[in-house]
Amino acid sequence: MTRKKVKLTYISNDSARKATYKKRKKGLMKKVSELSTLCDVQACAIIYSPYDSQPEVWPSPLGVQRVLAQFKTMPEMEQSKKMVNQESFLRQRIAKANEQLKKQRKENREKEMTRVMFQSLTGKSLQGLTMVDLHDLGWLVDQNLKEIHNRMKSLNDQESKSQVQLQPTVLPAAAATAAEGEVERQQGFALNNNVDTAVQRQHQPWFMDMMNVPQDYQQQHMAGFGGGDEVHMLPFPADHSQVNAIWSNNSFYP
Repeated sequence: MTRKKVKLTYISNDSARKATYKKRKKGLMKKVSELSTLCDVQACAIIYSPYDSQPEVWPSPLGVQRVLAQFKTMPEMEQSKKMVNQESFLRQRIAKANEQLKKQRKENREKEMTRVMFQSLTGKSLQGLTMVDLHDLGWLVDQNLKEIHNRMKSLNDQESKSQVQLQPTVLPAAAATAAEGEVERQQGFALNNNVDTAVQRQHQPWFMDMMNVPQDYQQQHMAGFGGGDEVHMLPFPADHSQVNAIWSNNSFYP
């Protein structure tokens, strides 16, 4: 069960005020003791009340004197740095309440003008509004337009960034397609060359095929012809007259 928020006002009922004093005094002493033990700080408490003849101190009169003596040795600026009296405390609370009231009034005014703006969009007339209302309504419309433009700009920026991020993934696919087309074109060109070569070989004379015999085949058969690994050429005389004599005596060639 949650505790109710206590309203900080003077309790007019005597018995209720006395009961609250005793309960809160006990809790205050307990908190001071816990603060001194857990955080290792020097603290004391002195409480005067109309219900007790003697003031109540914590932890002891000697301990209170020691803490007060240490406090008096501090500079005056440090002593009054966070010190407040009843008047200054009330002034701080009033200023804080005024700020909260101002903020709440602004929020209520914005909600009221927002309702008027949406009603005007449905066709309701604005004749009953004052100059102050129209001024606030115009300011609210300008704020909404600015928010719309900023939202549109952010969406356009996100879209452009997404397109830039997707562009590197599209380029390799296009490059791969172009590479595949180039390979197919080269393969088709090589196939056409092979077909043309085969057709040319079908129509060329038989002695051209003999000229195209591989070199290792020629060396093998030429080596066999000579009877060894080296190729032995026929001895032709250097003198042309001797050649003519050989051909004239040959019975095979007329």
